[in-house]
Amino acid sequence: MVETEDQGRVTTATALTRLKEGNARFAAGTPAHPRQDQARRAAVLGEPLPFAAVVSCSDSRVPTEIVFDQGIGDVFCVRTAGHVVDGAATGSLELAVTLWRVPLVVVLGHTGCGAIQATLEHVRSPGQLPGSVSAVVWAISDVARQAAASLTDDPLGLAVELNTRATVARLSESRPILSDATASGALAVVGAVYDLRTGVVRWLESAAPTPRAGAV
Repeated sequence: MVETEDQGRVTTATALTRLKEGNARFAAGTPAHPRQDQARRAAVLGEPLPFAAVVSCSDSRVPTEIVFDQGIGDVFCVRTAGHVVDGAATGSLELAVTLWRVPLVVVLGHTGCGAIQATLEHVRSPGQLPGSVSAVVWAISDVARQAAASLTDDPLGLAVELNTRATVARLSESRPILSDATASGALAVVGAVYDLRTGVVRWLESAAPTPRAGAV
């Protein structure tokens, strides 16, 4: 039985626990594939009732519901390259918070992110970008520059984490809907990084890494 409050809605703590437990099953190779049958499809016909929202990269190797071993209607998903949150992405999350009262938003970065790697290459060697790719690269450029200028042996890994934390901060401060919900305690926005190799989601602590300055 899922612990709930506020007219049957899942609490923030329970939502986070469900995602952590689901990822543990997935990473261990023992997924339960819950709530994916005909009965579940029928149950959510009237209204979707997601218990969490996840903002993640469009990368085909990061399928949100599979990574967290969840079912139909469980998770409200927003996916863009590099999990860039533009107006449409933020508005989508605001819908999840206002219409379905999700108590948790997870920003999910991942190892080996192609969008961030491309941005790192661009800040090191600027050039013309095709089409609207520039919108993605521009949104990630600040954290890519920090990572590229650091002394880390893994600038991509650092940039992924910095980008995840920056997105968490941006959403938490997005006025008025998300910031008000966060301030009231009705919503938590947390960051995590998915490891493509192990399948494990690493949850980020509040303290951000401090890049060591160095030559690019």
